[in-house]
Amino acid sequence: MPVARTVTPDGDVILLVSGESAAARAAAYAQDDDLTAVIQITDVAPVSVPHRIRGRAWLAGWLTRVRGDDRAACAALLAARRPVGELLGLHGPPSYVMLRLEVGEISVDDLWGAEHVDPDDLAAAEPDPMADHETELLQHLAAAHRDRIADLCALLGPREGAAVTAVPLALDRLGLRVRFTGEGSPFDARFDFPAPVRDVCDLRRAMHTLFAAAAGG
Repeated sequence: MPVARTVTPDGDVILLVSGESAAARAAAYAQDDDLTAVIQITDVAPVSVPHRIRGRAWLAGWLTRVRGDDRAACAALLAARRPVGELLGLHGPPSYVMLRLEVGEISVDDLWGAEHVDPDDLAAAEPDPMADHETELLQHLAAAHRDRIADLCALLGPREGAAVTAVPLALDRLGLRVRFTGEGSPFDARFDFPAPVRDVCDLRRAMHTLFAAAAGG
């Protein structure tokens, strides 16, 4: 497991790993030879709900150790996006090392379906502004506003079997996904925001809009 990871503007994945990890040892042994590798990322919902895995992604490519002048630039990028104490030791004893995965192929299987992703699209993608807050926000909605989340079912029109529980499953700048369970089969529903949210203040207004619509206000 990497201590931290980030994506460069060119779409490469930078990994901070223990110097004793299998990946670090393999990259050191390979030197400049091509070393193929696959990163598997599992996205698990941060709330208590059946079938918590929201998706998986596989990034395949060529793994090398970050060396020379690239070390400072990659360390700065990691520190800016994922500040961790281990970065402070990069210029001392090599207890942690940075690896670069040059991505050649990406596949994703998530709540929206399964498909391949062009590596250029990964390079061009911007981080979702809700990503760093999603865990805290979903847990807050599940603990403090579960009744209002359940009321969102009214926006879906008449359904067979009354939904008795609702758990917010995923959140991004474009909307909220909720899992409903009740007398019928469990189902997920996506509620789009009126406009993409840029921060928590925008999110608060967007949620109030959804709740008002569900209440008929």
